[in-house]
Amino acid sequence: MIGCIIQARMGSTRLPGKILEKIDDKYTVLEYTIKQLKCCKKIDKIIVATTEEKEDDVVEKYLKSNGIEYHRGSSENVLDRYLQCAKKFSVDIIIRITADNPLIDPQIVDTIIDEYKKRKCDFITNTINRTFPYGTEVEIFSYDTLEKAWKKAKKPSEKEHVTIFIKDPKNGFNLENITNVENFSNLRYTVDKKEDLVLVKEIVKNIHNRPILLQDIIELYRRKSKIFEINRNVKHDGYLSSIEKDEKYFKSKNKERT
Repeated sequence: MIGCIIQARMGSTRLPGKILEKIDDKYTVLEYTIKQLKCCKKIDKIIVATTEEKEDDVVEKYLKSNGIEYHRGSSENVLDRYLQCAKKFSVDIIIRITADNPLIDPQIVDTIIDEYKKRKCDFITNTINRTFPYGTEVEIFSYDTLEKAWKKAKKPSEKEHVTIFIKDPKNGFNLENITNVENFSNLRYTVDKKEDLVLVKEIVKNIHNRPILLQDIIELYRRKSKIFEINRNVKHDGYLSSIEKDEKYFKSKNKERT
């Protein structure tokens, strides 16, 4: 079974509660992510993987009331959260999407699923050699690949960021990357900070097609490029805090040896 597991939690350090922030009069960031993914033709099941933290009770309540399947797991060890979620729902092929990408393009997702099947690799993405905008990230891998990473990953960063261990070439996985015809990696509409949310609201306000596709956003960019300057000073730095945790981890390991 091909399952899309959406990583979602309220406890963002940079923009707390962002996944339940409204993008328009009707729908939140999380709802947009799910609505966009429901337009995929190649996905069998959509599941939200949230945390066991008290603050995510509100996420569970929303998912229950909307009949969306979900799993609650570790807030720190997201690798384990994914494995337990995939196991619970018997997912063979995992599509990893994060809930802070409300304008994820279902056509891109379907294309990458097709390429994953065709190339017979361990892992495929559009992020290793980035040509797609921030906000269109797709990662696909098998349950077996996820389980191997879960068994071997040691560093905090490898557990907090689900695919860091898999993507490291020295760990021996067969990696594939999809590139876009034109490089639009300068565009960013993932929701990480307040400015990002303001930009996404503007994009949604200016595009009337549903689902919203990459080509719609590029068209808007060519017509109204000024809109995309809203978050131009925001840096994509989510991995830095994990590096600090790794340093603490290695220090504690060295103390244990001495």
